[in-house]
Amino acid sequence: MTGERPILIVDDDRALRETLAEQLSVDGAFAVTEAASLAEATQRLAEPEARFDAVILDVGLPDGDGRDFCARLRKNGVKIPVIMLTAADDEHDVVRGLEAGANDYVAKPFRLAELLARLRAQLRMFENSEDAVFVIGNFTFRPALKLLQDAATGRRVRLTEKEAAILKFLYRAGAKPVPRQVLLNEVWGYNAAVTTHTLETHIYRLRQKIEAEPANARMLLTEGGGYRLDLEGLALPA
Repeated sequence: MTGERPILIVDDDRALRETLAEQLSVDGAFAVTEAASLAEATQRLAEPEARFDAVILDVGLPDGDGRDFCARLRKNGVKIPVIMLTAADDEHDVVRGLEAGANDYVAKPFRLAELLARLRAQLRMFENSEDAVFVIGNFTFRPALKLLQDAATGRRVRLTEKEAAILKFLYRAGAKPVPRQVLLNEVWGYNAAVTTHTLETHIYRLRQKIEAEPANARMLLTEGGGYRLDLEGLALPA
């Protein structure tokens, strides 16, 4: 895994789609998958390895209305943020989109910076909601519930608030090691009373919960003056 956020862009305007994909990918924050129709979007979402953090969805598509597609996604239990794009921005049109389950509505033409800001805002809100689910190998991680669950056996591992925060930040960092001080600041804030020993204690306890052999960590690794999450090494104790 990398630190990129997987985003699905559904729009039949090839030039707009490619421009959005290029701009969203420029700083390595997002990994974009494109779809030119609802049929193609359905196929992308149904792929075995598919995982998207958000959908940017045009209203007018050659094979249907994006609002109807959004409503079907919600009916099927898809809860990730959906941002609608439309050339019509009258109140009735906006209301229809929101009632279909869209999280936000952006009228064309739009400023890329505004779309990006709205996308990031929706992602932040979703991460803090009970609906947020991160897939880590064969496991699911629900940060709001502070819960790891083995998809195969159903085994659950309860985490403390700080343990969940550590795991979420390392997950978002992808393959990059996170320095101890950065992790301290992100999880505890700029609190002078909190030392690296506090972090090391939490890492130790987290390993006891999620590593098959805590003394021989395969998932939560010490590396580069900090810690890194190796998704391939995740194995909960039996």
